[in-house]
Amino acid sequence: MSALSRRTLLRGAAGLGAMTALAACGAGGDDTAPKALTAPSSGAPLAGSITVWSRSGDLFKVFDAAIAKFRAAYPQVTVDHQAVDIDAKLANTLISGAGVPDGSFWDDAKIAGQAEHLYDLTSLIAPYRDKTAPYKLSVNTVDGKVYGVPWDLDPGLLWYREDLLQDAGVDPAGLGTYDDLLTAARTLRERNPKAKPIHLDGDPFLGQLWLEMLANQQGTSLSDDQGKLRLESAEYQKILGWIKSAVDDKLVTHQPYLKPADLAALEDGTQAFVPWAIWWDFAPQTLLTKTKGKWRAAPLPAWTAGGARSGAMGGSSFVIPAKAKNPELAWRLYEFLTFTEPGYTAVYGKNDTYPGGLNTSVPSYLPALDPAKPLFEPVDALGGQDLWKVAVDVAKTIPAAAPIPAWWAKSVDYLGNNLQKLMEGKMSPDDVLSESTKQIQRNLVDRA
Repeated sequence: MSALSRRTLLRGAAGLGAMTALAACGAGGDDTAPKALTAPSSGAPLAGSITVWSRSGDLFKVFDAAIAKFRAAYPQVTVDHQAVDIDAKLANTLISGAGVPDGSFWDDAKIAGQAEHLYDLTSLIAPYRDKTAPYKLSVNTVDGKVYGVPWDLDPGLLWYREDLLQDAGVDPAGLGTYDDLLTAARTLRERNPKAKPIHLDGDPFLGQLWLEMLANQQGTSLSDDQGKLRLESAEYQKILGWIKSAVDDKLVTHQPYLKPADLAALEDGTQAFVPWAIWWDFAPQTLLTKTKGKWRAAPLPAWTAGGARSGAMGGSSFVIPAKAKNPELAWRLYEFLTFTEPGYTAVYGKNDTYPGGLNTSVPSYLPALDPAKPLFEPVDALGGQDLWKVAVDVAKTIPAAAPIPAWWAKSVDYLGNNLQKLMEGKMSPDDVLSESTKQIQRNLVDRA
């Protein structure tokens, strides 16, 4: 069950606690401007020691093995790799300045809110800018400066039951737009009157995270790079109007993410479509015993013909605290893991923890996204589908975004909850947008 523990920790219920913890850790500390980190000028061999933090669990084991590759390449460097509850510890450590690591794995959602406590990595990232997914650069950039080393990319995909679509005569290749998806759902219901084919999530946090994936497809997000709200827009109106149509036509299963009722609906054929991040693949790999091997992945539908076929849903990067003792060595480690073939292959390729490779995200470094050189193997639980090719093809289409505001987690109390009322048929799209905007502006943006 190592796959379940890793993905549940990073992507499921723990994500809610992580994002909520962020809201309590606003910017603080001294007024010193963020320091810029540049590459050391000396040509001497790398030497010294660093302490880096990663999450505990099987992801820690994967990074530990990859760091061993770095140690082998640079034998004079010592890396103290520690398993830490980063969500509970890192933000407070950055603010206090006591016991900070030299580097740490961290959620993209937290970086903008703590930029003043991190090194400005702009000049170090510069050689890799054109080779890094635009989305990952954008969420790590604050006022034109880059504060995180972009790590994983979590593209949205359309998960579907191949057997149900075949039985109803629905060609997944024809699901080019979200209107096509509604039409396909109606076709499936004609075949099975009990079907409610499209998953809408019953958890306010994950529902809002999903909404942001759909907004990112259209090149927008809850706020712009200056923190100004842009929820009342044609893009969000389009998404919420689509949700209302699906709800009004009774085409949805509205259940919390992979809870027992959701799993039952996936297994018994009630649900056939799950528009979700790549990390949903742990469900058929570990939870869906009856339908294991029947699920497949396709690009998300587009909002307009020819539009982007994916958006990002979650993600993490590496950061270097401004009070790190040896930031240059931390950078060299993260440069190795992110931008070199031995590094990213050690993480995503076959390893003792994931014999077939790590398949719940893809690298954000574009040269690593070669369809002809898969880092992880075809997935047996998806009928042997080459998930790598599907994921990397759409990952390259994900639009850039904006830094995620520090108040994002608390906005779930407004937007996330109002979105649930829309899914329950208790609120209109216009009311969700107007009320959420007023609430977030008054209670979060203005107070920040």
